[in-house]
Amino acid sequence: QVQLVESGGGLVQAGGSLRLSCAASGRTFSSYAMGWFRQAPGKEREFLATINGSGGVTYYTDSVKGRFTISRDNAKNTVYLQINSLKPEDTALYYCAARRRPFTTSTLQSDYAYWGQGTQVTVSS
Repeated sequence: QVQLVESGGGLVQAGGSLRLSCAASGRTFSSYAMGWFRQAPGKEREFLATINGSGGVTYYTDSVKGRFTISRDNAKNTVYLQINSLKPEDTALYYCAARRRPFTTSTLQSDYAYWGQGTQVTVSS
């Protein structure tokens, strides 16, 4: 089992950048594919990006390609989400999630067994 704690959110002006972090407990972090999701007020939670256990494979939803970058440091048990050129519509609660399938990635929330509590990102115009 793995526990996840997100950090790095905050209030930022449009056009700015943030790097979100997700720290995982345990000694088998590389055994998990990781994903980032977000939920805006009044909307369903949506997939953003995923990375496999080694960090060699990533996948993004089309709407964030070019602005969001997912990465991981297995020595630090941490996955990151770099967000550039922030827009007001990026305002949401951002979640990381873990999937105990290190070699594959998934966009489906149901494929992720472990979730953090989320970190709030608010973008002002």
